[in-house]
Amino acid sequence: MVVYTSLTYLCVIYLTQYRADEEPVDQKKYLEDLCKPKCVKPLREYQACVKRIQGDESGHKHCTGQYFDYWTCVDKCVAAKLFSKLK
Repeated sequence: MVVYTSLTYLCVIYLTQYRADEEPVDQKKYLEDLCKPKCVKPLREYQACVKRIQGDESGHKHCTGQYFDYWTCVDKCVAAKLFSKLK
């Protein structure tokens, strides 16, 4: 499942503003890696949910809320750092 947030959209705009002779560097991916350790609690909640519903054959159980909670945490952390790097 691919989730496009407004932060992702801004990164795409930022990366397309480079001149052709410059190699763009995706700062968002780098900053996400730095921020993920700060969001351990939502990640563990998501992992616990996934483990809890592994045997669900009906398809009615899901962990969408926990998944979005985790990525919201990461995005909030990244946003504070990323916007200072945008030109």
